[in-house]
Amino acid sequence: HYRTRLTHSLEVAQIARTGARILGLDEDLTETLALAHDLGHPPFGHAGERALNSCMKAYGGFDHNAQALRLVTKLEERYPRFDGLNLTWETLEGLVKHNGPLLREGRTLADLPGYIGEYDALHPLELSSFACLEAQMAALSDDIAYNNHDIDDGIHAGLFTLEELAARSELVAETLGGVRRDFPSLSASRLAAEVVRRLIGVWMDDLMSQTRRNLAEAAPDSAAAVRAAGRPMVSFSAEMQARDKDLRVFLTEKMYRHYKVNRMMSQAQRVVTSLFELFLAEPETLPPEWSIRARGQEPAKKARVVCDYISGMTDSFALDEHRRLFNLERWI
Repeated sequence: HYRTRLTHSLEVAQIARTGARILGLDEDLTETLALAHDLGHPPFGHAGERALNSCMKAYGGFDHNAQALRLVTKLEERYPRFDGLNLTWETLEGLVKHNGPLLREGRTLADLPGYIGEYDALHPLELSSFACLEAQMAALSDDIAYNNHDIDDGIHAGLFTLEELAARSELVAETLGGVRRDFPSLSASRLAAEVVRRLIGVWMDDLMSQTRRNLAEAAPDSAAAVRAAGRPMVSFSAEMQARDKDLRVFLTEKMYRHYKVNRMMSQAQRVVTSLFELFLAEPETLPPEWSIRARGQEPAKKARVVCDYISGMTDSFALDEHRRLFNLERWI
């Protein structure tokens, strides 16, 4: 019953499309960016990304946003005349810049993940500016979605209780109190679901209110003005950001650093690292279409082929691939 990258992306899209409709943004572009924002993640999410980046350290590293761009402009093979997908400039810009400008605080193209700089040289994405409102909406919808589904998953996994969370988060305490006043006899599962549902509403109401204030203050008259504003137009209020900090501290202590989660993350990183090392040393063990790409390549290009293959795996496929390659009992 726990979330996956796919279910998470669907939740982000639902939240983002709602915000886009309220603010009168381009709903299709917003939904596209929300659905695509995690395309570049390897198996096991951030744990897999850390492992893959470590494996690729000598070959240009690994970054999930750069990988998303690489997927939709190079790796997908759907058209007869070109590699990649036929996406708009705004979609590509939003994929790369939804978390803000990449060229800031003295950073140059040389400081960015290699493929972003490589692609920008051919098709500039205005990396020193903010992204469009739709990309900003997708990014903040991501925050709303993962905060709330982490609460939901943490409770269902028994890592903490609603009461423990409410004792540390004023926001959750207020929401829980409201649900109990309205529905004093709810079962534990319905209580948790209603609290999470209302929390999403609280975050969304704040996001809409603050974004309207930002837009009224800056009064941008074009998409170019949004990009040149020097700050994001879509944002939470300072009060909500402070309240959110308490929640994140709690989730870090009780969930992200829980020993059960640490064990899973450790195992995930070992799976990714083992697969990478084997495929790099023995590219003939790759599936035929990938083995052909790696054959005869210099080390950096061969490593990137291996990286592309692994990064496209789901969690379950990576585990199955690891069993197929390392579990000797299959041959006994």
